[in-house]
Amino acid sequence: MRVLLWLLVCLTMALPATAQTTPDRSATGGTQTLADIMARQNSVAVDDTFRRKNVGDSASLPGVPQLGTQGGVSDPEFWRALRYGSADVRVSAGGEVATVLVQDGGMKWLAFRAGPLRQYGGWLLLGTLALLVVFYLLRGKIPIDGEKTGRTVTRFKAFERFGHWLLGGSFILLGITGLITLFGRVAIAPYLGKEANATFLELGKWVHNNVAWAFIVGLVIIFVMWVVHNLPDRTDLVWISQAGGIVGSKHPPAKKFNAGQKVIFWSVVLFGASISITGVSLLFPYELPMFAKTFAVVNDIGLSSLLGLGDLSETLAPQEEMQLAQLWHAILAFVLMAIVIAHIYIGSVGMEGAYDAMGSGEVDEAWAKQHHSIWLEEIQQEQDTSQGNPTKQSPAD
Repeated sequence: MRVLLWLLVCLTMALPATAQTTPDRSATGGTQTLADIMARQNSVAVDDTFRRKNVGDSASLPGVPQLGTQGGVSDPEFWRALRYGSADVRVSAGGEVATVLVQDGGMKWLAFRAGPLRQYGGWLLLGTLALLVVFYLLRGKIPIDGEKTGRTVTRFKAFERFGHWLLGGSFILLGITGLITLFGRVAIAPYLGKEANATFLELGKWVHNNVAWAFIVGLVIIFVMWVVHNLPDRTDLVWISQAGGIVGSKHPPAKKFNAGQKVIFWSVVLFGASISITGVSLLFPYELPMFAKTFAVVNDIGLSSLLGLGDLSETLAPQEEMQLAQLWHAILAFVLMAIVIAHIYIGSVGMEGAYDAMGSGEVDEAWAKQHHSIWLEEIQQEQDTSQGNPTKQSPAD
């Protein structure tokens, strides 16, 4: 009985606190209370609208004594104005960047970078590798059906292979150095020491900043060379319906690039272009702000409201532009790394004869007929025509 009465008393006392959603700040005249301060110290989210909207409005704090010698216009109010970017700051040098003395979003950027970005990005890469291992154990290497003919056909010319390896090699270096920058503090420093981590970071930064230009050049080269061959057509629907022959025994006809390769091509082009733009923005900080303008366009077309994001901020501090550029840069890089890992698998251990296309540039006719039969017919027709012996080719299998 005593236990029941005790529970009843506790529940009765807790009801007022539970029902109250807005803290009573009448005792402080609407300013923050001890409960607000304690909540923030315990990492509990606090709605700071009551502070953000009261910057410079000492008249809204009637009869409440404030710390400091200036009465209602106190030091806390001054720092609050600095925090939310509403203070009238004037500097003699440094321009707009120097007027930002307190950047409130910095901690949010740091928390996202050290938390969700590392966690989900790391699991994405590890999950991709795990799935490829399982797929290899179940499917094995995709072989060439029948015997090789011994006759080869040129799949990619020297300059095409140069553009591919320039892009691929630079991206691998950028991916490794980017991962070192993001995971060095948790994956290198605890085991090899902070000095070793600092050395890796310094070297990685130099490599990342300079190899980035090779990636951009490679991206332009492969786009110019292959964009015409990667436009969607009806053969892609057949390829997709038969899962590209990767699952099952069918080998659908394809031109120079099949639907799967086209997906990789456009992923590399679009994601790579966005990564490059944000990368250049980070190489030249404060020179190429882009997110405020992008948010304005998104708001104007109503996309932000459609996604339930409300109106995105169209006024960003230079530091906020850099933070958003870095996060977008890293997120797209993780997605592209996962796609490239799958591409490397198919082009190496996943398919017999696939590496020859980018190795020597020459592939066996049996491989070409199995995976790119339409393209092989086109090449053979061109050869016959150039030799003055046109022949009618049978439809591709």
